[in-house]
Amino acid sequence: MKKILIPFCSLCLSFICLPVFGQQPKLKPLRTLIIDPGHGGQDPGAKGTLESEANVSLAISLKLGDTIAKAFPDIKILYTRTTDILPGNSTNLDASLKYRANFANENNGDLFISVHCNSAGKTPGGWYERRVVGKTPYTKTVKKGKKTVKQTAYKYEYDNVWVDNKAKGTETYIWAIGKNDAKINSVAKNDFSGEMDSTSTLELPDPTDPAEKVRMLIYTQNFFRKSLQLADYVQEEFKDAGRVNRGVKQRNDKGIWVLQATAMPSILIEIGFISNNEEQTYMLSPEGQKEIVANIFAALKKYKEKLEEKAAKSSDDKEKKSF
Repeated sequence: MKKILIPFCSLCLSFICLPVFGQQPKLKPLRTLIIDPGHGGQDPGAKGTLESEANVSLAISLKLGDTIAKAFPDIKILYTRTTDILPGNSTNLDASLKYRANFANENNGDLFISVHCNSAGKTPGGWYERRVVGKTPYTKTVKKGKKTVKQTAYKYEYDNVWVDNKAKGTETYIWAIGKNDAKINSVAKNDFSGEMDSTSTLELPDPTDPAEKVRMLIYTQNFFRKSLQLADYVQEEFKDAGRVNRGVKQRNDKGIWVLQATAMPSILIEIGFISNNEEQTYMLSPEGQKEIVANIFAALKKYKEKLEEKAAKSSDDKEKKSF
């Protein structure tokens, strides 16, 4: 009887414990986040009348990382820089751009967020232009063939007129894959390229190289989709906060190195125009920085939840197929 009872009890116990011991841990597709404050050190980026893009981007990036760390302590947050230096203490811009991408790749980042300020117009704040401010009519006599006729002409008055730098709003960039599928239709081309991390001296991935071709295919099918999703969330949050929504964009001429060379979903956020005094004041204020951080965080939270939802569904489907 004992010989029968012991194996029977062991079998029952194994069935009772199966759900506990066989339970899969919660999947965490977002484990390492790379935050990249644009520019830095000898590269101040775009200049406003009060501050530089490098310093504003750094302030927002550090506050964003702190907010995410408090809400999601399980996410590892790494910065390409935490002080006013070129990332990696690089001696030139090209080296610093390579460092940003290499840093993200070597640390196996799951997501790359670069923070920048935009710029447009002739000078930050505004500029003077010589314009017509008035005209006085007078009569003059002109010859038309053998006849002379009187015509009305004008004497113009010119003055230097102040023109406010009015470009404003937010926009988020994703990696440019070219106009080869329907997804590109949701992406507008930007007329204001700003002061973004790009360079003509760095060589982009060679699409003829088999290894790069495979990597670029992954970007197209996976990273691009995820990047676009997060970028859309970011712009939706900015729009809901009352900011001017300039949309999700690509830059197809030079591209943006930090987005193209990072092997993960990646976005570059232009949080506002530092060349516009109104937006500069907003981005420098504690209230403005708090709101910008809250907008990006809300978008990241949606993105994280979406990833986990899909990961959980995929895991459930695999478990069902295994039986």
